[in-house]
Amino acid sequence: MYQKFIRPILFLLPPERIHRIVAAILPALFFIPGMGWLFRKYFQVNDPALEREVFGIRFPNPVGIAAGFDKEAGLYNALANFGFGHVEIGTVTPLGQKGNPRPRLFRLPEDEALINRMGFNNHGVEAFVKRIKKNRPRVIIGGNIGKNTQTPNEKTVDDYCYAFDQLHHLVNYFVVNVSCPNIKGLNKLQDKGELLKLLHAIQEINNDKLTPRPVLLKIAPDLSNQQLDEIIEIVRETKLDGIVATNTSTGRENLKTNNDTIEAIGQGGLSGKPIRDKSTKTIRYLHEQSGGSIPIVGVGGIADAEDALEKLKAGATLVQVYTGFVYTGPSIAKKINRAITLK
Repeated sequence: MYQKFIRPILFLLPPERIHRIVAAILPALFFIPGMGWLFRKYFQVNDPALEREVFGIRFPNPVGIAAGFDKEAGLYNALANFGFGHVEIGTVTPLGQKGNPRPRLFRLPEDEALINRMGFNNHGVEAFVKRIKKNRPRVIIGGNIGKNTQTPNEKTVDDYCYAFDQLHHLVNYFVVNVSCPNIKGLNKLQDKGELLKLLHAIQEINNDKLTPRPVLLKIAPDLSNQQLDEIIEIVRETKLDGIVATNTSTGRENLKTNNDTIEAIGQGGLSGKPIRDKSTKTIRYLHEQSGGSIPIVGVGGIADAEDALEKLKAGATLVQVYTGFVYTGPSIAKKINRAITLK
């Protein structure tokens, strides 16, 4: 029903506009008495076989929403009604910022893909804190943190540490986002020396807390095997709890969309089906090279249950969707969870 009737209507509007409309409608919808129960009754799959104990957190199922969908920490409870076991909010920065100029989000329907260059647009960490305090989470939430675009490189660590400290008591885990291709200079943080400096600073704050939170690192799908080997070394040295693999890609390989359209869109991170294999290959390499010792959250190109099972088989412990949610519809978590229980 979604793909035949609802999606064509939604796709009549620009993607960022329809996202804002959906973001306004969903919370209002679940203020209607009984509506949350009705949706959970239809979309949730409750089975002990789905439960996962990962980095000290018990997840009711392994399927979550990736960062970027709930950019402003206003949708996590609504999204839980669609059967997701966790929701990653953000990316959040210390100060609010508008992000890159519009248009900055583009659909590639032939490829079931998106290209975005949003640029960490968000209202800032203080707004996140207020919203989470006001709307108590009924689902596991992760805080995806980043730097403000205008922050000079020498102050980057301060940005991450501030966002981390402010959200620490409100989220269940953190993801350090150093792999978004849409923030100038951010890719420099994937260099070993800079990354070690950042992660050591975050872990120093974390270890001073009464209840330290799991900290994960989100990486790009475009890293070489040598770089992935370094990531494994960094995770072990800084005692991180896991890796989110992967973010969007700067590559444009194997697209069905005509090249003129792609060139007209310009820069941005590619997500959806075209990066599925690249993401899975990264997960498999990390899992094999680490001997399965590092928990991996698999993201990238999950459009159906088969894609999710492939990620899990490659070594992921949890999976997340975003573009697949846009193209497949709200039943995607239900379909994946059912497939897991049947395998």
